Amino acid sequence: MSSAPPDPVLTTSRGPWSNALRRFLKNRLAVYGLIVLSLLTLFCYGLVPYYVSPQPGAGSDAPPRYAYQTLSQHLQAPALGRGVTGILGTDKLGRDLAARFVVGGALSLAIGLASACIAVFIGTTVGLISGYAGGRIDALLMRLVDILYGLPYILLVILMRVALVPWATLLLAHFTTAPATWANVLVLLVGIGAVSWLTMARVIRGQVLSLREQPFIEAARAMGCSNRRILLKHILPNLVGPILVYATLTVPNAILSESFLSFLGLGIQQPLPSWGNLAAEGTDAINPIRLYWWLILWPCAGLSIALLSLNFVGDGLRDALDPKSR
Repeated sequence: MSSAPPDPVLTTSRGPWSNALRRFLKNRLAVYGLIVLSLLTLFCYGLVPYYVSPQPGAGSDAPPRYAYQTLSQHLQAPALGRGVTGILGTDKLGRDLAARFVVGGALSLAIGLASACIAVFIGTTVGLISGYAGGRIDALLMRLVDILYGLPYILLVILMRVALVPWATLLLAHFTTAPATWANVLVLLVGIGAVSWLTMARVIRGQVLSLREQPFIEAARAMGCSNRRILLKHILPNLVGPILVYATLTVPNAILSESFLSFLGLGIQQPLPSWGNLAAEGTDAINPIRLYWWLILWPCAGLSIALLSLNFVGDGLRDALDPKSR
């Protein structure tokens, strides 16, 4: 009498991260989004150090020769011919749009990632303390979250710019030749991160309220573990999944906030480009006489592709890390 073959699901032991990876790879939209986002990131950051720029030839009729020019020089100098740099056209000042698209994408992605990291850190910290401490501390922190929810984030970013840009300029004067420009970038990413942690704090608080009543937390208290050890060694590892999911969903919101503020003139300032202020320049160039469509097409296309890819990746991670999914 032959016995049935063993069930591979029962004989193969897989960890939670291995199962999450398998579920993520089965989500085609998430995988495609990750591939497109990786290619876009490599394209922007791979071309940031140098860019091929046409230089005039020896004579007036000589064809242009090509040399490497640093982007910091190229961003402020008009393009000297179409050639390679004219692949995406030029802006209204004659500057190469491809170089500005690359640097603008690098800045927008960097500000989005840095702001998301700040938001995740603040939201996770506040959520852990509020959910585990409870009582008056929980009530105080949640009322602070309610107050910040009621204020427009644009107002908060403007107030932070007015208060912190002069101090940041003095601090960066020792490290860069353009302290005011980079101080504005630094304050912008800190401001976006400082107003994007509210939802994260509420989500983490709810998870902590559920976890602190579990038997393994009671066992840790009975063994004499300190509150700090319980938070860092027992509760925080069980929150990695929700933190990763909301982190990937916070990055596109931060990029969109930066682009919106730059579009309004409150974000990245000239001569530094970002996808937001490039789109703002494109709207200024639209007129009924002649349509300069490439000025608004490329920055909006880059922003849309990045946001869609990040949302697909975030949805895929949410489904993959859901403990109830099979």
